[in-house]
Amino acid sequence: MSSISIPTSVGPVQGHLAVPVTPGPWPAVVVVHQVYGLDDDIRHIADKFAGDGYLAFAPDFLATGNKLGCLVSLAKAMSSGEGEPVVQLTAIRNWLAARDDCTGKVGITGFCLGGGFAIVMANKGFDAAAPNYGQLPRHLNAALEGACPVVASYGGLDKSLKGAAATLEDALTAAGIEHDVKEYPASGHSFMNISEGPAWMKPVQKLAGLNVGYVDTDSEDAWQRILAMFATALH
Repeated sequence: MSSISIPTSVGPVQGHLAVPVTPGPWPAVVVVHQVYGLDDDIRHIADKFAGDGYLAFAPDFLATGNKLGCLVSLAKAMSSGEGEPVVQLTAIRNWLAARDDCTGKVGITGFCLGGGFAIVMANKGFDAAAPNYGQLPRHLNAALEGACPVVASYGGLDKSLKGAAATLEDALTAAGIEHDVKEYPASGHSFMNISEGPAWMKPVQKLAGLNVGYVDTDSEDAWQRILAMFATALH
């Protein structure tokens, strides 16, 4: 497990690389962080993927530069499917696929902000996508044209994403994309993340009605659904 920098045409991306201990080559997964950046929680999730036999890289899009400016850029790219973060995620995918210890199959997963990216990147060369409480992109139907299989998880108590699970389900069905979308009635936003984020996020979370909090049973169920989809799509 190590911190590395991956070169891209719009600048390097720092992040956490988690490598399985079992003999490779392995399929790979890109793990995209929440709005407050790469933290120990996301590193732990990348390490969990490595423990299940996936080469995992978690980029830190807030590692350099002005954080507010980076967040604005990230939000725009997540909504539109265009911009530097999309270019960087594509480059990360290509870098992982080209490694000698990778099978060439690469999935993407994300949480909150990263969940939105997992949706908009689903038709950009990835082999499976697992958005978790991800914001739906501005042009959802266009984002799902030719998309890879999608396994998505949402919290029923998450007021900020009310109806998102049903809307995504309908769009995936209409597009003929293999999918598994589930809304957990007793969970809110970030139910798969142990960390509730930095102190400065709490007023924002309350204002947005995110109702954050880790829920072990629903988190484990979502994790097993992700592994089941990835086992089919990435092997």
